[in-house]
Amino acid sequence: MAGGIHHITLITRKVQSNVDFYVGFLGLRLVKRTGGYEDATQLHLLYGDATGTPGSLITFLVWEDGSLGRVGYGQPSEVSFAIAPDSVGFWLTRALQYNIAVTGPAQEFGETVLRMHDPDGAIIKLVGTDAVSVGDIWASDGIPPADAIRRLRGATILTEKPAETTDFLSWHFSYESADQNETITRMTSSSGDCIDVRDATGFWSSAPGTGTIDHIAFRAADIPEVTVTYERLIAEGADATAMHDRKYFNSIYVREPGGSLLEMATDGPGMLIDEPLETLGTELFVPPHFADQTENVKIILPQFGLPKEPRFIYRELPFIHRVYTPEPADGPAFVLLHGSDGSETSLMPLAANIAPDATLIGVRGRSTEEGTARWFRRFGPLSFDQKDIRSEAEAFAAFIEGAVEAYHLDLENTIFMGYSNGANLLAAMMQLHPGLVRNAILLRATKVLEETPDADLAGTRILSLTGDHDLFGAHAPALEAELRQAGADLATVNVPAGHETNQHDIDAARNWLAETKTGRN
Repeated sequence: MAGGIHHITLITRKVQSNVDFYVGFLGLRLVKRTGGYEDATQLHLLYGDATGTPGSLITFLVWEDGSLGRVGYGQPSEVSFAIAPDSVGFWLTRALQYNIAVTGPAQEFGETVLRMHDPDGAIIKLVGTDAVSVGDIWASDGIPPADAIRRLRGATILTEKPAETTDFLSWHFSYESADQNETITRMTSSSGDCIDVRDATGFWSSAPGTGTIDHIAFRAADIPEVTVTYERLIAEGADATAMHDRKYFNSIYVREPGGSLLEMATDGPGMLIDEPLETLGTELFVPPHFADQTENVKIILPQFGLPKEPRFIYRELPFIHRVYTPEPADGPAFVLLHGSDGSETSLMPLAANIAPDATLIGVRGRSTEEGTARWFRRFGPLSFDQKDIRSEAEAFAAFIEGAVEAYHLDLENTIFMGYSNGANLLAAMMQLHPGLVRNAILLRATKVLEETPDADLAGTRILSLTGDHDLFGAHAPALEAELRQAGADLATVNVPAGHETNQHDIDAARNWLAETKTGRN
């Protein structure tokens, strides 16, 4: 039996800040980057020691749109790392150097503790202790091996049922009560780590979200050990899940009586199953059952840089946006406007298929209808809020001007591509604010402006792609006539499609780019 903590999983909204804190400040090694096993478009980062051994791992689900969680009963509340007892002074100094607020040193169960918050607000503790063995120390820049984080020390669970929670940990995960104060029972494992069960009676309930701990995973030697625990849980009426194959381990999930989510995970196969030790954590992996989506997922997932690596610096602009930079990034830039119920990443795979070497800037519309993201309000299928169109077109024009300054966009070498509602906003914006957009691809666009301004679109190159059996396609010619009258260099192509996009759109867009040399210096 292995015993002890396998890993602890939290939720973050700020991926770059998260990497900077856990790799840059704490000095952990990024041992794995993957797409989520339930949702491949959710980035999952795993940090640990040099080899990513169980007991050293802290992992993060990246929820870029996630709301802030609330720490309360029915949830873990703190994560603690073990450091050498005489390294407390080093970490106090390092926190000052990195401008990270620290409380302490304080004494908890006879150990010296420094308490701080990560960029999402999760409580992180550094505990001076010899209670856990030293793991495979990762030699990090600026942190001597003697002062490096050794492994996980433990976690705190908030519960309204402390006696039942401690019994559950004891019976199913072999933790033993070791010490106690007025509100906390400290339980320890054979590995030396600890779970502090805190009586949170009268506290508020937890709410999942960014800055909170999703679950604690405990170690098992192998699948048979997990199976024995699973069968015992089921026999006792617990709502445990069936076995999950997470590639790097196999596991089950269950909620303890106080409500916290717990996992039991095997030590193997481990983090080295698909990467050599020397390059551990450098490649993005997509779970095997999403293998057919690998290329699209890699484009959609947020990018980040490790300390001292090049990184993209986002600027405050009027619209939420995502940037994808390929290797090498020697092509044009694409600015992408999604359709109804889309997001800033929706058109990235399509654009990457059109121009694999292009830098992609996906932008999210600000108007919503019953939770559906849009670019402007509509009153019916062909009835649009004219005031909202003009307001959002003005805001998007300001976004373009800001992006030119912030990201050094060359508008002659930039293609704006919109789909459906996004294409309609793009077309309206070109008519209302001529001259900003020099190259545009309109996918399934229709006329939405009731009063067409007198615009000069001379020098603007536009490709309009209409589905030959698109129900809205009958309204495209009116828009195309207006664009031609304004002087645009307009090419129109009917593709065998409905309102959806397909390979014919990709082929037509590629041909247009090649024939017009659009987006090329």
